[in-house]
Amino acid sequence: MSDCNDALHELYEFIDGELTAERRALIEGHLHRCSPCLEAYDFHAELRIVVSQKCREEVPEALRRRIASALDAEPGGTAPA
Repeated sequence: MSDCNDALHELYEFIDGELTAERRALIEGHLHRCSPCLEAYDFHAELRIVVSQKCREEVPEALRRRIASALDAEPGGTAPA
């Protein structure tokens, strides 16, 4: 790992588990040695968790019906069940 820029550039891929084992090991090693990059990792990992939890809220049934009705009213539109 050459520097912080490399680690931070691949941070999201690291968090999402999209890197090769070799790249993952390099970034992991860098994070253990570099507290500013580790702080950035912690922030982004936590942010992903919060966003993921907030995006799981259920859509109210009344809103689903209104959207389905609007889709049915469109020319050639059929709302999904």
